[in-house]
Amino acid sequence: MNSLASTSPRLVLGSTSRYRAELLRRLTADFEQRAPGTDESVLAGEAPTTRALRLAIAKAEAAADGLHDVLVIGSDQVAELDGRILDKPGTAARAHAQLTTCSGREVHFHTALCLLDTRNGNRHTHVDHTRVCFRALSATEIARYIEREQPLDCAGSFKCEALGISLFESIDNRDPSALIGLPLIALARLLRAAGIELP
Repeated sequence: MNSLASTSPRLVLGSTSRYRAELLRRLTADFEQRAPGTDESVLAGEAPTTRALRLAIAKAEAAADGLHDVLVIGSDQVAELDGRILDKPGTAARAHAQLTTCSGREVHFHTALCLLDTRNGNRHTHVDHTRVCFRALSATEIARYIEREQPLDCAGSFKCEALGISLFESIDNRDPSALIGLPLIALARLLRAAGIELP
């Protein structure tokens, strides 16, 4: 596994998400996590892409508070069905209702990324778009999936890197890591531009 060069700035992940931490470890093990404590309330009339980008920036800025000479990563994902935002379900009942609604439908995921360079205040952003086509799901399949995987903290009520992949007809995107929660292709590009040696 790669590590950051000794002359490189420290890397901070502005998230307590274990999913994003696991993804970032594909690029480097040399980072710390900080809880951004960001208010994730929905703003009236806000488009899904706008919300994802706003929160990614807010998380990076909150996690950077009081830090110097670091690169801070903020990321957020918003799931959208017919223009309606699908939040993390939180309970098995809500997850079942969400997957029932998604059955046989096309759901769009907007995964935003912000890299904040505290050395100069520069903010670099990217938004990845993923289209997920769900197959027709029976109530029994949905209940069995939720019981086995407990995807209660996941937008869209699934984990595509695990058993959730069995729920789909297809996934259409440019970066498969984005659907899990952190677009690594774009992040690697931004880190290289900021002076991090990858690979």
